[in-house]
Amino acid sequence: MKSAIRLRHLGLLCLISAASPAVFPAFAQSGKMVTQSPTARSGLSYADIVDLADRTPLVANVRIRNIIALKSEQAGSVPAGHKRLYVEADVTGLIRGEAGIAPLVTYLYDAPLDARGKIAKLKKAQVILFARPGGRPGEIQLIAPDAQIPATPAEVDRVKAVLSALVAPHTPPRILGLGDAFHVAGTVAGEGETQIFLRTENGDPVSLSILRRPGQAPHWAVALGEIMDEAARAPEPGTLLWYRLACTLPATLPPRAVRSLSVQDAEAARADYGVVIAALGPCGRTRATS
Repeated sequence: MKSAIRLRHLGLLCLISAASPAVFPAFAQSGKMVTQSPTARSGLSYADIVDLADRTPLVANVRIRNIIALKSEQAGSVPAGHKRLYVEADVTGLIRGEAGIAPLVTYLYDAPLDARGKIAKLKKAQVILFARPGGRPGEIQLIAPDAQIPATPAEVDRVKAVLSALVAPHTPPRILGLGDAFHVAGTVAGEGETQIFLRTENGDPVSLSILRRPGQAPHWAVALGEIMDEAARAPEPGTLLWYRLACTLPATLPPRAVRSLSVQDAEAARADYGVVIAALGPCGRTRATS
């Protein structure tokens, strides 16, 4: 009875009925995404953190004050093995949010069940939320069902570092795909250079350069500008530029990228592109993305 009174007082009985996906669109597709326990995961990869933070308008550190498990008729569609919760949390720190945030926030969360059909202890847990403002004051919507992660000191530091990189001057643009590739053979066997242009969301120029010299390992670099200068280097793993490349570029050079090259130059460009992909390594995502 107390739960029903609280929800009715907040005007949320209609919100958590069958109409709830319209108010909380992040949960409308919850069956297509992976949900995670807020306390069990503390080892998200760098790519996971950037995936969550990249387009999130609101990131906050909160302490869960209260949870209310919704009845099946209130919860709507919930993924198997999960329980939909109505969560009240006190904001202990705003990490991102130009419009600010209320000191007490409420949101819906699909908590995974353990082997006994129970949810992990959440009350008083400190978590980081990746969210957007909801339809009423104090309401927020998680951007994904797993957009609640443990607020360990390490995770807080990593989230802050990622957000700082995302808004830093001259931050690497989002990569949409590959443009044209060009290859020039050298004057001696085993010498040559390939340049591959990338398509970016904001139109800023980004290109890859792979240089081969006889008796040396191939050298590659990335340029964020019109000119590939001598200071250009390959990105360090675990940086935003590395993420933009490793998590976006296709495994092989598509035919359209080498359509203007001779057969021999196209083969050389594909081999040089393979050097880049091998050096970047796997993206390292551990969570599903929509």
